[in-house]
Amino acid sequence: MEELVARLEAAVSKLEFIGSKVGVVSSPSASSSAREIQAPPPTSSVVDLSINEYDALVEKSLGRVLGAAEKIGGQVLEGTHLLKDAFAAQRDLLLNFKKCKQPDLEGLTKMIQPLNERIIKANALTEGRRTESFNHLKAVAESLTALAWITYTGKDCGMSLPGAHVEESWQTAEFYNNKVLVEYRNKDSNHVEWAKATKELYVPGLRDFVKKFYPQGPVWNTVGADSSIPVSATAVKSGARPPPPPPPPLPIFESTEAAESSKEGMSAIFQEISRGESVTAGLKKVTAEMKTKNRPDRSGAVTVAAGKDKNGTSGHSFSKTGPPKLELQMGRKWVVENQIGKKNLVIEDCDSKQSVYIFGCKDSVLLVKGKVNNITVDKCTKTGVVFTDVVSACEIVNCNRVEVQCQGTAPTVAIDNTSGCQLYLSKGSLDASITTAKSSEVNVLVPGASDDADLIEHSLPEQFNHIFKDGGFVTSAVSHSGG
Repeated sequence: MEELVARLEAAVSKLEFIGSKVGVVSSPSASSSAREIQAPPPTSSVVDLSINEYDALVEKSLGRVLGAAEKIGGQVLEGTHLLKDAFAAQRDLLLNFKKCKQPDLEGLTKMIQPLNERIIKANALTEGRRTESFNHLKAVAESLTALAWITYTGKDCGMSLPGAHVEESWQTAEFYNNKVLVEYRNKDSNHVEWAKATKELYVPGLRDFVKKFYPQGPVWNTVGADSSIPVSATAVKSGARPPPPPPPPLPIFESTEAAESSKEGMSAIFQEISRGESVTAGLKKVTAEMKTKNRPDRSGAVTVAAGKDKNGTSGHSFSKTGPPKLELQMGRKWVVENQIGKKNLVIEDCDSKQSVYIFGCKDSVLLVKGKVNNITVDKCTKTGVVFTDVVSACEIVNCNRVEVQCQGTAPTVAIDNTSGCQLYLSKGSLDASITTAKSSEVNVLVPGASDDADLIEHSLPEQFNHIFKDGGFVTSAVSHSGG
């Protein structure tokens, strides 16, 4: 009998060893004959089909973008790394779809916080002074809004369906992506490859992926873990110690004392007010010479005593962002920055592949000799620019009281957010296309009928009249006539 019991115990031991390998776990509260069978945990080799396809999309399309960016370097590479990090953050969210229940609005906001941080960083790269990589960075920043499809919660959420949202977001980014294609089409194939790969990443790449696996938005796990609990915390063993209870509420006596002290503080204030005229005893007196009516300058304008330059301009209205510059960068871009009171600035030995960027100049005059690709005047005041020819366009942005003269040809002149601009055109540039937006006091001077004739000044309209007619609005400039 004892021998039979020993053999049975040995058999049970073997069964327990085998059961531990296949997921049969002994219940500590049950007898040796009771067993609880648990499903084996998923292994790392078991990955959802949508995740596999997403990884393939990232490896193929995003890999092309990153490969081209590494050849370009600089800010393009920096912006592309943010693009890569944003897609990695979206992959984590796709995994949460499979493991978590649908969160509330606060929980969803916390869950997408890593993705939001990448989008904010990408937008920060586009702020400040424009660089050669502005269109690349703007394309990245605008395209990242496509990743917001994961916040779609239904037709009443104010968003388009996920697939349509991705396509609409890319249409905004494509404006800047196309600028990269046009600018570098015959210059640098790496930039062209970067722009084409970026488009392929979103359309058809991400768009088709979303339409295939998430046509109606995220699909959460109804029996998954609470989204407020980290996914790794769901793997805690059943015998683990439960989390500590929340801290007890603050004692009511402390809040009562605080309320009493606030009442005493208000009582003290009212007692001070009730003192009458003595309450103003500590105030500074206004003398007769400080009154506006006795001042020599009675305009009433507030002046700043400190921070003025030699021209008497307040540092608040015009701030220098750095040392003055006039240099050729990377053999392709002339940079003229922070020049103040310089009337004899000259750029020579330029060619049609170079651009000129003028930023933060005041009370200065720049002469550009020769043909250049384009000229941009940004945030300048009382500045004059004289140039011969431009291949693409002359842009005037965020300026105040500037004068620009074209002595040769200019296909396009764009004036944006500028107050006061005198534009002088030559006979060769009369065919120029002039575009204005959010600008005032824009005057264009053109040559007269003969060489000896005076220039003829034309003011561009600032006010427009819109009339709804035949199913659409008809817009015309407002004209004023005196009688």
